[in-house]
This record gives sequence, C-alpha cells and structure tokens, in this order.
Amino acid sequence: MEKFLEPYHFSNGMQINNRIVMAPMTTQSSFFDGSVTTDELQFYRRRSGVGMIITAVANVNSRGKGFEGELSAADDRLLPSLTELAGAIKTRGSKAILQLFSAGRMTNSKILRGVQPQSASAIAAVRPQAEIPAEMTNAEIEQLIVDFGKATRRAILAGFDGVELHGANTYLLQQFFSPHSNRRHDKWGGNLQNRLRLPLAVVEEAHQVIRRYARHPFLLGYRFSPEEIETPGIRLTDTLELVEALASSPLDYLHTSLGSAWRPALQSKESSLPINQQILTVLQQRKPLIVVGSLATPIEVSKTISQGATFAAMGRELLREPEWLEKIRAGQTEHLRYQLDRQEMDELDIPKAMQYFLETNFAETMDFS
Repeated sequence: MEKFLEPYHFSNGMQINNRIVMAPMTTQSSFFDGSVTTDELQFYRRRSGVGMIITAVANVNSRGKGFEGELSAADDRLLPSLTELAGAIKTRGSKAILQLFSAGRMTNSKILRGVQPQSASAIAAVRPQAEIPAEMTNAEIEQLIVDFGKATRRAILAGFDGVELHGANTYLLQQFFSPHSNRRHDKWGGNLQNRLRLPLAVVEEAHQVIRRYARHPFLLGYRFSPEEIETPGIRLTDTLELVEALASSPLDYLHTSLGSAWRPALQSKESSLPINQQILTVLQQRKPLIVVGSLATPIEVSKTISQGATFAAMGRELLREPEWLEKIRAGQTEHLRYQLDRQEMDELDIPKAMQYFLETNFAETMDFS
C-alpha cells in the first residue's frame, strides 16, 4: 500500500500528494446553463484529499452539450462557477482537473433545443432513437479546436490545476478517430493518420493556451477508450497507434477508460495480455498512465500501481466511501464500505439528480445494499 500513498512529481514541476485519482463521474446536477450547483460543490468537497479529482464532463460549446444537468466551460460568464468548483475540489489538497468534451452525435436535438447534432460524418450512433448528425464543415472543425482552447483558458483562470481532454466513451474526439463514425474523405478522415488529426490538433491547441496563460504548472491529460463494439470500429491495434502519437505529444498524462482495469481486448485477439499492459509497453514510461476499472480494495489499487500504472482511479468506490484514503491511512481498512446503501446517499453528499441517475442506469452494478 505504501506506493499509492506516495507523492508523484510531474516533469512540469507539479506534485500530486498521492496516487489515487477520483475518476470523472456524471452527476447530472448542474444548472440549466451549465453552472455548478451547491449540491455538486459539496459532492466534490466531501471527496477532496485524493491526489487528483477529475470533474464530470464540461462542454466547450453549446452544440457539444450531451445531457441535461451538464457542466459547461463554454462562456466567460461561467468563470465564477468554475472558480467555485476548483476551490471545492482543492479543499483538502486534491488537484482539480476539469474534463472537457463535445458530445458530437451522442446527444439529440431536444437537448440542443432544436439544433441538429454534429459529428465527423452523417452516421448515426448504434443505439435506440439515435439521430443522424450533420457532417461538420472544415470551418466548424477549426472552430471546435479554438473552443477547446478557450475552455482550457477558462480552466486556468478559474484556478484549476489541469484539463483532461475527453477522447473516450464515444464522444466527439473519439468519433473523429473511429472508422465507424468518421467516413470522411478530406484531411480529417479516411486513413488512421487523418483520423488522428483532430485529437492531436486539440492537444496542440490546449498546449499552446497553457503556455500562454498558465503562471503555474498546469496539467494536460487525454482520456481514451481502447475498443469499440461497432464494425467497423476502433480496435486495439488502432489504439496502440493513438498511444504512440499521444506519447510524442505535449500531454502530461494518458487515462484509459475501461470497466475492468486489467482485462484483455475483446475485439482484438492478437494478444491475450491485458489492454493496459500493452499500452504501458508502447508508452515505455514516456507519459504517466491513469488506470481505472473496478478498483475498490487497497490490494487491487496496490497491484495496479505495482504493474506499472502511475495512478489508480476510482469512481463508484469513492461514491460509497468518500473517506477511503483517510481510513487506509488510519489503519481502518476493516471499516471500508463496499456497498452503497440507498438510505445513506444523502449522508454521503451524493446530489439528488445523481442519485436518480444511479438508480435508473446502474442499479444492477452499483452494489446497492
């Protein structure tokens, strides 16, 4: 257990107090305009103390909104809201990371108030009632890159310690990388190198904004999903090329999105090694890696660090046990909570909207008691 309690020093000079990360989790609790609510502030404040807390997604423009109750970093008028959020996260020493995204085709015209969703190509997602998105023009793609940069600037001004570019979970950056959602024939699509162009352009834009505006060490991360179930779709061989490109970029860390931290590939059978182990082999320690996926016990977290991950991220475990790290430091591992009691969600400072979201979507996997 000692390793994950140790601090970590990024090459840019930032020190993280320990190797535990709170994974980004949808709260669906923001106001209609994307500003933070008091319920959300208390949710993050209660869980401060881990090394880093990555927020739920914040959209970078109005057309990127993916669901109701979503955070936003799309306008300067939201700076006071973002400043409150960063402050709440940092209450007990956590570094505050704002996750930035655009939903792309993973939204609908109702959420967008009558506006058609957009994506790399006019291909609907493989899910019920999915709408056909509009194919983005070159001008819209260039503006999207600028919007990611502007949102990064707002994160800096609001006092965050970094941003994470959300290129996972089927959202827009992933849609440009995926051969399922990207059927373009211009410089933004086609072969793998062209499909990499937008993610790398957004990384570079955010990096330049950080160089211009940050007065203190500021992290730039990138999250990605290693596989897709669609055909055609992202396979692990594609992702290893993405990892190679990201390892040579100005990023400070990479973050995989997996439901099980050390599972093998489902769609690619070339190797039986766990996905994250193959990613670590490609990285060759050029970038730190955050690993997530059903990590709950100190032994599981310790094993994750010993197998090469720099950080271990937890979501549901920090929902049901906000004092996970404090109990371990106090030698009270027998008091760790591994079930979420429906009657205790208010006591755990889980926002009401998030409670409903969990009950509706994850009741079978949340280990409710």
